[in-house]
Amino acid sequence: MTTGTDALQSTLERTFDGIATTLEHFSFEMAPREVGMVASVSMGVATVTGLAGVGFEELVQFPGDVFGIAFNVDEHEIGVILLGDYRRLSAGDEVTRTGRVMDVAVGDGLLGRVIDPLGRPLDGAGAVSTSALLPIERPSAAIMERAAVAVPLQTGLKVIDSLIPIGRGQRELIVGDRQTGKTTIAIDTILNQRDKDVICVYCAIGQRASAVAKAIAKLRENGAMAYTVVMVAEGNESPGLAYITPYAATSIGEFFMESGRDVLIVYDDLTQHARAYRELSLLLRRPPGREAFPGDIFYVHSRMLERATRLSAERGGGSLTALPIVETEAQDISAYIPTNLISITDGQIYLSPTLFELGILPAVDVGKSVSRVGGKAQRAAFRAVSGELKLAYAQFEELETFARFGARLDDDTRKIIEHGKRIRALFKQPESSPLSVAQQISTLLSLTARLFDGVPIEKMILAERAVHDAASNLPAAVMKRFQTAPSLSDDDRRTVTEIARAALAPFQPPPDKISGIDVKRPSAAKAKS
Repeated sequence: MTTGTDALQSTLERTFDGIATTLEHFSFEMAPREVGMVASVSMGVATVTGLAGVGFEELVQFPGDVFGIAFNVDEHEIGVILLGDYRRLSAGDEVTRTGRVMDVAVGDGLLGRVIDPLGRPLDGAGAVSTSALLPIERPSAAIMERAAVAVPLQTGLKVIDSLIPIGRGQRELIVGDRQTGKTTIAIDTILNQRDKDVICVYCAIGQRASAVAKAIAKLRENGAMAYTVVMVAEGNESPGLAYITPYAATSIGEFFMESGRDVLIVYDDLTQHARAYRELSLLLRRPPGREAFPGDIFYVHSRMLERATRLSAERGGGSLTALPIVETEAQDISAYIPTNLISITDGQIYLSPTLFELGILPAVDVGKSVSRVGGKAQRAAFRAVSGELKLAYAQFEELETFARFGARLDDDTRKIIEHGKRIRALFKQPESSPLSVAQQISTLLSLTARLFDGVPIEKMILAERAVHDAASNLPAAVMKRFQTAPSLSDDDRRTVTEIARAALAPFQPPPDKISGIDVKRPSAAKAKS
């Protein structure tokens, strides 16, 4: 019994000695902690007092792991944009500073994932593996750190790659009314980047959950999620999340760009982003301007799109190509937000509801669309046919208007119209069916050589498919020169034309019909005389 008591006493003595030693070496450090209080909460914003040292756009934390961004920094209070579910917040809740700005997790582990602007997974595939954090607001690359746009970004769409080309590092706006195929063009461009070493970021801002799910399903079906990051802020989310979404997506794209890779980012769409910013600004009592948008709405979009560029070789040579989407109302391309974005970007692809209703898909209005940079990055084979095609199509559209009035047309005018009809027919392209460079060039060269002019309109789809199949028989050397040659040689043009002519031979009309016009032969009696 005595032995057990001694052992217990010895154990207690050792324990207390250890505690005493720890206390001797422990030093108390006073850490200042600035704590504020919620004064009021409204739809997506809060007014906070007591944070005198908070900085502009600093991240602050509310109870329940709700974060916000200090947006209005006034003398006695700050206006905070709330991120996430703020319904449980109330006046009097404690607010603390984090000492950092809003950032987003980046890394190769994001490829194939669907996340929200805070980096939380939305695809049910577990935690997201990331390697670093980057602020969502970052300065764009300096002018001397940029390189010229000299490499094409192929969309796989004939009408765009030939007439409105896009280069890697360019900012090309997609503009049009609702339900005219804007998202479809962006998704098809992402699908065409397969096996082209291009990372894609699809940023859905304020879209319906069903529309986003449809886009993600299309990417999965075509194997595009392997090189794509999807960031989503649905329409029922707080306006604060919608506001930060494109900035967070841009930082993810910049991570890959700065590692020397080519990146394509789609903003779908910036009309919803502008509306979210307008809502936040009005709630924070910022003075409204034109159409109730705050005066800095231009700066909001320009500082984001300015980050899209091609870096110099010293910076790794990576690029970030931006395809912002903006929605117009009643074809009003001169509205406030569309004109802002047109002046910021390097060109626009305008989608016409009239063409869409006629079934001409993609409904690209060639006359109102332009690329101010991509022509310098366009492949030589496309450049060889683009000018002639655009001129022929413009002539057709002008003459088609007069033909509707029943005017009598001479043979030359009729040939121009028939040729234009076939150009329009070949510019049609099914959804999710991007074409290779060889297929596009074979089709376009056949067009300029007027090999399709004798094909009946109702057989154009089959005829084009035959040319696509024949393109696989082109010599490997010719296909390689399509990608690398500085110009299209006469021999290559002749090779492609001959293969296409053979493929189109079964679709040509009988000798007594030319361009759909019966050629009356002289009677036997007249022939004898």
